[in-house]
Amino acid sequence: MELYRSHVLICRGTGCTSSKSDDMEVKLNELIKEKELDKEVKVVRTGCFGLCEAGPIIVVYPEGAFYSHVKLEDIDEIVEEHLLKGRIVDRLLYKGEEEEKIKSVNEVTFYKKQKRVALKNCGVIDPEDINEYIAYDGYMALGKVLTEMEPKDVINVIKDSGLRGRGGGGFPSGLKWDFTSKAEGDQKYVLCNADEGDPGAFMDRSILEGDPHAVVEAMAIAGYAVGANQGYVYIRAEYPIAVERLQLAIDHAREKGLLGENIFGTDFNFDMEIRLGAGAFVCGEETALIASIEGERGMPRNKPPFPANSGLWQKPTLINNVETYANVNQIILNGADWFKGIGTEKSPGTKVFALGGKINNTGLVEIPMGTPLKEVIYEIGGGIPNGKKFKAVQTGGPSGGCIPANLIDTPITYDSLTEIGSMMGSGGMIVMDEETCMVDIARFFLDFTVEESCGKCPPCRIGTKRMLEILERITSGNGEAEDIDKLERLAENIKSSALCGLGQTAPNPVLSTLKYFRDEYEAHVNEKTCPAGTCKDLVSYSIDPEACKGCTLCAKACPVDAISGERKEAHVIDQDKCIKCGACEEKCPFGAVVNK
Repeated sequence: MELYRSHVLICRGTGCTSSKSDDMEVKLNELIKEKELDKEVKVVRTGCFGLCEAGPIIVVYPEGAFYSHVKLEDIDEIVEEHLLKGRIVDRLLYKGEEEEKIKSVNEVTFYKKQKRVALKNCGVIDPEDINEYIAYDGYMALGKVLTEMEPKDVINVIKDSGLRGRGGGGFPSGLKWDFTSKAEGDQKYVLCNADEGDPGAFMDRSILEGDPHAVVEAMAIAGYAVGANQGYVYIRAEYPIAVERLQLAIDHAREKGLLGENIFGTDFNFDMEIRLGAGAFVCGEETALIASIEGERGMPRNKPPFPANSGLWQKPTLINNVETYANVNQIILNGADWFKGIGTEKSPGTKVFALGGKINNTGLVEIPMGTPLKEVIYEIGGGIPNGKKFKAVQTGGPSGGCIPANLIDTPITYDSLTEIGSMMGSGGMIVMDEETCMVDIARFFLDFTVEESCGKCPPCRIGTKRMLEILERITSGNGEAEDIDKLERLAENIKSSALCGLGQTAPNPVLSTLKYFRDEYEAHVNEKTCPAGTCKDLVSYSIDPEACKGCTLCAKACPVDAISGERKEAHVIDQDKCIKCGACEEKCPFGAVVNK
């Protein structure tokens, strides 16, 4: 075993890689070798650290120095000062909410409030090195079930743990495994749904990028439990880093005899392959995913029969998503009671969320079930930027709902979110501030649903299109009083008659915003105004002559030269030229630009 005095962990998740962390890794290795430190310092590429707002991130151990917003030109200083001379580079240290420099990653509030189970190894190990995974108890769970447990015992542990599907509906995972185990068939399959299509969601992608072996191991365990010898991971082709690392994990597991025949010297055989999806949102629905793997057009099928009885090529099939599998190994190693000790009685364990929108600390978080929304938004998320007021949070992606500020103390569980008109979904969490128009948010999600509808059933194909047309009329100032009632009727009809779960939940963003923000719909229709000031057809910009200092910043920012005026004199906006882009309001330091 090689020992090093320092380990330099560099985030190579998609977010940091897009900000040149791959070039930084190359430069780090070059400079370390140039300084003859390669026998003392090891550079470790990792998956996502979670705090995407601070990326690119580099953490140096044993100090745990947490460097954020690192640029390529900063690498020389890190090597020269920290790695060569032992002096931490203060200017690159992450600053907390109080603008104090955080020297150690363990001191960051963002991480203190989390409980990592599914993300246990993300940002900790090199996802391309199977030995690092093994060093963190990797494949011990698989060894345990194959040498100490019967298939029914494995299923009972998953049942007893209370693990529920992390992909949307929250169906008890143990029951799924049990149904598939009891189904009759000469061939059975285990599938992993990695077709993460919700806008703003990147939980599954990050797990596959940062800890792909966790999914490989869990799928093998599932195969043993239900009697399957073949697995498939259905993953979006738009996730190239995740695809590459997952394929490496599969190849390395085969090389070590952890996939293939006679695993751990037993008579259990299991292998797996990757199938790439073309990015259709509907293929996140399990029967559409199955159709796509079979080479058919990705469209939902009627249920029953359920996949557990007749799935891939009409054989019994178990389907779980990435995050669900990422919990399995820890449950096997630590026991059902350990898992039930986290979260709540009906929603045990943790949940991973992609926190985005109008929030200071955007990124990936994993919290115990039952954690209040307020704690996630203000303590982990760091609150709303620029002193704005929190208005709503949207959970569950296009299938979820918008939760208003007065319900911010709601605990995050499957049942509590459903009760207030939203849902857990796969784990997207989009925060909105006072400048967000809730009617426009509903329009945005309906636009996405219409674009992604497979078109198989009329309620989804036609109904969502009609809903979108109504929302577009309302946001453009052409809405009529009866449009709001029409929206509600259409939404309820689609909810009760669409073929698949995606179609049935498509109206949720509209229904929840109508329930909690009906006054905004009425303002758009009756007063022809957008209270949030974001619907372009319903706003106009003007300059308050008393507040204007004549600094000319607004005129310089205007892309169509609609603003005129001399320096140190009040400026004027030509309404005929104005395209209502809002650049003038954003640039004005005196609040002189008025949005009505």
